[in-house]
Amino acid sequence: MAIVLGPNQYGKAEIRLVHVAKDGGQHRLRDLTVGVTLTGDMTAAHLTGDNSAVLPTDTQKNTVYAFAAEYGVGEIESFAARLARHFTTSQASIATARVHVAEHPWDPVAGTGHSFARRGGEIRTAEVTCDGTTIWVVSGLAGLVLLNSAGSEFHGYIKDRYTTLAETTDRILATEVTARWRHVAVPPAAPGGWDASHAEARRHLIEAFGQTHSKSLQQTLYAMGSRILDHRPEIAEVRLALPNKHHFVVDLSPFGIKNPGTVLYAADRPYGLIEGTVLRDDAPPPGLAW
Repeated sequence: MAIVLGPNQYGKAEIRLVHVAKDGGQHRLRDLTVGVTLTGDMTAAHLTGDNSAVLPTDTQKNTVYAFAAEYGVGEIESFAARLARHFTTSQASIATARVHVAEHPWDPVAGTGHSFARRGGEIRTAEVTCDGTTIWVVSGLAGLVLLNSAGSEFHGYIKDRYTTLAETTDRILATEVTARWRHVAVPPAAPGGWDASHAEARRHLIEAFGQTHSKSLQQTLYAMGSRILDHRPEIAEVRLALPNKHHFVVDLSPFGIKNPGTVLYAADRPYGLIEGTVLRDDAPPPGLAW
């Protein structure tokens, strides 16, 4: 029986980068966590400890900081693409480079040019992969918490001897959205480019959630993905993970108090997890001419 090396990769994770652009009266802040993953022929490194094909992960970290200083950050998709291209074109031993960026949003404080307030737990994400000739761009977000206090039902499901859940035509529907969408075209530079594309995709997610009378979280998931594809031609595929953040009516009858669904408690776990992909059936193959 032969023992062989299987698929492998290496890189630098959780590179924290804060970049302040001070050109003008209003400073621009981008707070990022960057991850770099590289692949190539690493057989010698694993089998004999020959590091001649290895780009140190510390060098990868330094490259992220150097590129931010020399070129700025700007839109995170563009920043990730610049780095991914660099790694694959500067080192013959690197076959593919994947750069993942999570942005922690800050909002400017009105009336100042240099004060910012952190915007909750939501993050914007971008992942760019380059093999030296082709580039793939996946944008997204995580930690977007949404809640409908009406307009949600759940009934008609399978029931067996272990079913205790009561059917309902009026429930709280809440979730914490993780979404990723694949681009088949570069957004037009005017107006806004990648930043505007992301803002619009986010807006359509939120509007679809709020405007869909939901009979299941699966139905809402499909409506959210479809809404993006209907309005953003540069996007071909949307992947969504929607945990069902359950809210249960508190039983106040032992105290002689009526509770018509206005007092609830939010259950932490366990929770339902709904995941799915919505895509165009005529989408071109992955990869951008960019």
